[in-house]
Amino acid sequence: MISESFQIASAALLAVAIIAVASLRGWQGWLSFKTRELDLVTAGRVPEIEGGAGTGMARIEMADLKERIRKLEAIAAGVDL
Repeated sequence: MISESFQIASAALLAVAIIAVASLRGWQGWLSFKTRELDLVTAGRVPEIEGGAGTGMARIEMADLKERIRKLEAIAAGVDL
């Protein structure tokens, strides 16, 4: 006869093992997805943003546009820069 506490402990251990295996498979899938994404970036097949600029260039362009808007708002408000 197997005691009730042993059955509960073995069921809990089995549940933890199943969750660990499922989590590990999900993690490996996510890593392979990111690897493929990085391969596309290095191969140059990533969709470009507005006018052929890559992701890094688009960030620089956005920062430049924000700076220009800030200056224009200051001019409109009558503040000397």
